[in-house]
Amino acid sequence: MSDSNRNVDDDYEFSRSTYYELIEKGKESLSDMMAVAASTEHPRAYEVLGSLIKQISDVNDRLMDLNKKHKDIKKKEDDVKALPGGNVTNNLFVGSTTDLQRMILDQQSKNTTIDVTPNE
Repeated sequence: MSDSNRNVDDDYEFSRSTYYELIEKGKESLSDMMAVAASTEHPRAYEVLGSLIKQISDVNDRLMDLNKKHKDIKKKEDDVKALPGGNVTNNLFVGSTTDLQRMILDQQSKNTTIDVTPNE
């Protein structure tokens, strides 16, 4: 595993654990704030309670975004790894038709197959 991959994984795990801690602390605070709002019945307490609920929800969204970003980074890494031995769907030949015919004849003389049909 390269250093950049290790850093990405370490940062992901650190961020993930931080988000979990924030969510847990938010839940504890939410319980306490619900008790305060219920006992005082003060409008400001309910306003703070609503704000706290929104903040916890935002942290949950950020956690999901973090997971998606991590998945996208891993997918890009896998795509890059798959290119050298993967399937080629589009090719571009730059040269004359004479050059192309020579290349095809050379391939045929080497007994290699040129497959022009896509794999399904």
